Amino acid sequence: MEIEEPTNSPVETGNEHVSNRPGTAVFAFDNTYARDLDGFYFNWNATQARSPRLVKFNHELAEKLGLDANTLASDRGARIFAGNETPEGAIPLAQAYAGHQFGGFVPQLGDGRALLLGEIVDRQGQRHDIQLKGSGPTPFSRAGDGRAALGPVLREYLISETMHWLGIPTTRALAAVVTGEPVFRESVLPGAVLTRVAASHIRVGTFQFFAARGEQEKVRRLADYVIDRHYPAIKGREDPYLQLIDHVCDRQAALVARWMHVGFVHGVMNTDNMAISGETIDYGPCAFMDHYDPATVFSSIDSHGRYAYGNQPRIAQWNLARFAETLLPLIDADRTHAIARATEVVNSFSEKYQQHWLTGMRAKLGLLSEEEADLNLAAGFLTAMHGNKIDYTLAFRSLARAVLGREEEIRALFADPSAYDVWSEHWRARLSRDTGAPRLRVEKMRLANPAFIPRNHRVEEALSAAVEQGDYGPFDTLVKILSRPFEDQPEFAAFAEAPPERQGRYRTY
Repeated sequence: MEIEEPTNSPVETGNEHVSNRPGTAVFAFDNTYARDLDGFYFNWNATQARSPRLVKFNHELAEKLGLDANTLASDRGARIFAGNETPEGAIPLAQAYAGHQFGGFVPQLGDGRALLLGEIVDRQGQRHDIQLKGSGPTPFSRAGDGRAALGPVLREYLISETMHWLGIPTTRALAAVVTGEPVFRESVLPGAVLTRVAASHIRVGTFQFFAARGEQEKVRRLADYVIDRHYPAIKGREDPYLQLIDHVCDRQAALVARWMHVGFVHGVMNTDNMAISGETIDYGPCAFMDHYDPATVFSSIDSHGRYAYGNQPRIAQWNLARFAETLLPLIDADRTHAIARATEVVNSFSEKYQQHWLTGMRAKLGLLSEEEADLNLAAGFLTAMHGNKIDYTLAFRSLARAVLGREEEIRALFADPSAYDVWSEHWRARLSRDTGAPRLRVEKMRLANPAFIPRNHRVEEALSAAVEQGDYGPFDTLVKILSRPFEDQPEFAAFAEAPPERQGRYRTY
């Protein structure tokens, strides 16, 4: 079954390349997705922006990727990042994928407002996608305008870069441009385009798209491509497709554990938002938790808390089960046997996740060795925080100072410090069985417990100033602070503080 084309749309399905305004090459593209997976996408060009202007450019990332930063930070870069100029070697395309959205399956989604320009290989030999997000409608837009507003573009720029500096696998932001044109949502907003960099944009939903159509040969081609690109160590092994499920499970277990360690709530963990590479992708209604509460939800559309903070590990496993379903015919010709074998692998996610989570929690608690009761110790601290509505980030950062005997800071966070005192007795007894100097322990704890996260009220202040006033100063300051999240930065101490109580319940859209 072919991809459904919209009526009256000039869709190219081959590998033709149309360059709007060719010039000197600024990307050394090597486009394996376009070359090896014909039939998995539509060739498409961005809609011309009226007057693109570069408002953010990530020089550090450009350097890492080996790009010509001087050219890309210029007016020509603005044209490229808006989609007005297709750089030499690019093959712009909209990728096909399906997805379970809040549990309901949608058989055709795809890049409705994004275009993959191509792939480049960085200085370390790592391959990356270069994608425009918000560059206009595609064959997958479903009557949408294909545009993005400046606020969400800057939010993804800020949060994805923060995740990178926190050491969490993530897509990254290379540039943001304003288009000079409005987008119409609940109100009229300035339009913008984000240039996103990813290990790839292949999702669980990419596999679902072809599996749902019974196109098993395409599922096989996609699986082989993913193994070659992301998991080459399993190529040629016995049961490579079962091995693929296992490796993706492990990467997702590690990823979600790291989310939990810093209080990150993705907000929309649909299967089309789960990257096979193990990177965090698609920053929509995401935010960081202030006071610890497993039921924390920020998304205005998640009315039942499906994607609440505490549900994220369970949802990840559910998504991985959907991934495994797409590979069943490749695992065993006997469906019953295939289900049994795949189920065993997916069920291993829980153990993998607990191992990754506990390893990170030991680091956050300053434990240098392993004991069986460490799980209970970690859970006990979370319980004490939950009962007292303690700020998650401040509590763990203060715990590092408590190691040196300065407990007044963490005790002050508790309305009833006795909850901390009771737990602290068990913690100190556990520390006493560890070897290692207190200073070394503190250094390790400081590297596991950030001083700065994107506090929701600070993010809103920065976005409001940029969108409503054209003032990027607060945004730039926030990016600067969050690029060093584990350092104290006393001159910016106010940015580490919990939000004012008057803020109330925070909502993202």
